[in-house]
Amino acid sequence: MNILARRERRKQPIRRSVTSALELYLGDMNGHEIKDLYHVVLSEVEPAILNVVMHYVDGNQSQAAEVLGISRSTLRKKLKLYGLDTN
Repeated sequence: MNILARRERRKQPIRRSVTSALELYLGDMNGHEIKDLYHVVLSEVEPAILNVVMHYVDGNQSQAAEVLGISRSTLRKKLKLYGLDTN
């Protein structure tokens, strides 16, 4: 990817990426019944956020909790919930 393309991608808000992904997902459902979309999305997005942030801070849970704006105990619970804890 060239520098201009990376720079343009950074200008796109996360909301736009989520919107595009949801539109594709709903389009792919092609008339199938959809239930509990909110929880489906959270169960996909939350572990991705946690994983990326944990890598960003080299596994430091205190730093990750600060970046995420949650307590360390909440972070630990979420990491365990999604099988991302390294303990």
